[in-house]
Amino acid sequence: MASKKAQADITCDVAIVGGGLAGLTAAIGLADNGFNVAVVDMAPARDLTAVSYDGRSSALAYASCQLFEALGIWRHMQPHAQPILEIRVSDGPSMLHLHFDNETLGDGPLGHMVENRHTRLALFARVKEMEGIELLMPETVAAIERSAGEATVRLESGRSVHTKLLLGVDGRNSVVREHADMAVSRIDYKQHGIVCSVSHEFSHCGIAHERFLPSGPFAILPLTGNRSSLVWTEKSHLTDTIMGLSDRAFESEVRRRIGDFLGEVKVIGGRWAYPLSLQYTQDYVADRLALVGDAAHGIHPISGQGLNLGLKDVAALLEVLVEARDVGLDIGSTAVLERYGQWRTTDNASVYAITDIFNRLFSNDIGPLKLARDLGMAAVNEVTPLKNFFMSHARGTVGDLPKLLRGENLHS
Repeated sequence: MASKKAQADITCDVAIVGGGLAGLTAAIGLADNGFNVAVVDMAPARDLTAVSYDGRSSALAYASCQLFEALGIWRHMQPHAQPILEIRVSDGPSMLHLHFDNETLGDGPLGHMVENRHTRLALFARVKEMEGIELLMPETVAAIERSAGEATVRLESGRSVHTKLLLGVDGRNSVVREHADMAVSRIDYKQHGIVCSVSHEFSHCGIAHERFLPSGPFAILPLTGNRSSLVWTEKSHLTDTIMGLSDRAFESEVRRRIGDFLGEVKVIGGRWAYPLSLQYTQDYVADRLALVGDAAHGIHPISGQGLNLGLKDVAALLEVLVEARDVGLDIGSTAVLERYGQWRTTDNASVYAITDIFNRLFSNDIGPLKLARDLGMAAVNEVTPLKNFFMSHARGTVGDLPKLLRGENLHS
């Protein structure tokens, strides 16, 4: 007779450690293409969707929304998605600015703003509609073993997950990456991102504002209704003081930075602070293992591309795995995984560099440098091909795009 432990063990095509936004999207995409998937996360699903868990919202590029549409997720998100129709970038009080609008390219909005909580709820709703996904939540990884034929994830509950391929989608402090002893390069920006939401008297008209202040970017990002999400970049040594302000004093600081163009402004809900850094691995893959999303790379939120990079990883990996499976290849083999690794490390490297340079360039108040960047923004605003390139970048349609981000079927 089999032991209780053996009965509790799971065998699947792909095991995913990390049940966040990228992890659940990967699970849905894999199951949608006929793979059996197990998702391991230490947090219960109810905690991940609680109002108090994560106050952030994400700017989903047009291409990322194409992915969610293709995987049947978007219909659960759309009621909570605010189209981004314009982006206005300015350097503090300077009159020179950069302006993008969706009508220039004439192919839908630049993207959508969605609160992370609503995206999680949409992902769990889609999981419930599907077969082939087993959620092991809450479960904690006790050990990981890899051999030539499989990877095994041993859980603290005593269960084990046996799989052809293990995906580490478990964030910046990835236990999967640590297990594989993958080196990480890190740059601490000595900044924190302070996040909150506000209601306001006047409509935001679907316009996202990015203001560059000496301490770092201050973003006002449109949400559904007369609401906006704020991402306030501040020097780390001042963060505790700001987070410790009374509600009234904090709201006064928020109003001072926003100005009066939205009318009366009120802070709604909580406030959160997150340390900001750049970190990335040189390699995304090892035997029977691949890193996805923040486990492989974490960037400054200055361009709003963090989650979008992770979703590009998901789309690329899905394409590689489906093509390998369809021609009879082992999806966990090094030869298959290296195609994913080379694709994404090459594509992501330019984004690391751009966000790092932009943050360093704009997070200061040096006179000559300030004048140079203001003139640069004004020049880009007047050069149509260059401006269109930056708009395409914001829409996530630049680079070697996976099929799902182009709105194509994986089997086309």
